[in-house]
Amino acid sequence: MFRFTTKDLCKFYWVYVTIGSILLLSNLGVDAIKCYQCSTEKDGKDADNCGAYRSFNHSEHIAVDCMGEEANTPGTFCFKSIQQGPRGFIWDGRWRSVIRRCAQVSERGISWSCDWGYYENGVYWEECYCAEDQCNHAIKLTTKYHHIAFIVNIIILSYILS
Repeated sequence: MFRFTTKDLCKFYWVYVTIGSILLLSNLGVDAIKCYQCSTEKDGKDADNCGAYRSFNHSEHIAVDCMGEEANTPGTFCFKSIQQGPRGFIWDGRWRSVIRRCAQVSERGISWSCDWGYYENGVYWEECYCAEDQCNHAIKLTTKYHHIAFIVNIIILSYILS
């Protein structure tokens, strides 16, 4: 049979506490990401609800749960696409198109950043992907506290097991 010393039992106790903490903390924030969704294609005449010609006003929009029924496209991160006509200035007839939505797969292979370029017809395009709630109104970088706690628990566990 196995015989455990008090020191062994103490180590097991802390291993279970640490593993339990890791499991608990890894489940924090498991809710689906929330992203803004709109499109200039759905704006009415002379309307700019998606921020094509003026700043996007996030207080006028409610971010949707990307795994919920309201999401047009289910996903695990947010997406923003801008296309702009080849003319020089907004007031000289240049058009802009903006799409904000949830996304599942990056169409260009990039994630959590922006990519841009020009089509052969001179249209400028920009696509941004991000993985924080409501981040598709502007790119921002934040760190969740449970990620830090998770790393601290891993360090404690490796110390206990050594």
